[in-house]
Amino acid sequence: MATAAARPQPVDIPNKLYFRIGDVSRLTGIKAYVLRYWETEFGALSPKKSGTNQRLYRRKDVEMVLEIKHLLYEKRFTIEGARTFLQHRKSHPKASAVAQPPAPAPTQSSLFGPDPGVVAKANERIATVRTELRSILDLLS
Repeated sequence: MATAAARPQPVDIPNKLYFRIGDVSRLTGIKAYVLRYWETEFGALSPKKSGTNQRLYRRKDVEMVLEIKHLLYEKRFTIEGARTFLQHRKSHPKASAVAQPPAPAPTQSSLFGPDPGVVAKANERIATVRTELRSILDLLS
């Protein structure tokens, strides 16, 4: 059962131009009122409105709902964490393939100073990045 939670089941999204909120609710398993709430929390989720004020989701909106569902329900992100993750991915598209979730809140032990092992690892990574940037600069010169 743990493997089913680790891999989300793919959803077969019909080849339609627009989906009503009820269709999206059935496809994704998310109730309509939750979808309306997510619209207020996630700027990337913005369905059009018809002349009768019905929400019309496009395929990319349905895919976004599925991604938000995955982040919130399976990866256990908070809404703020999922929003940050999605914004970071949008602003850094190449880094999104290896993007990490936001750092956890500091624990009681880290409130009294940084962990020396973490600082050493960070300094090592900074030195590596600095070396790579210098080599790029040399190539451009």
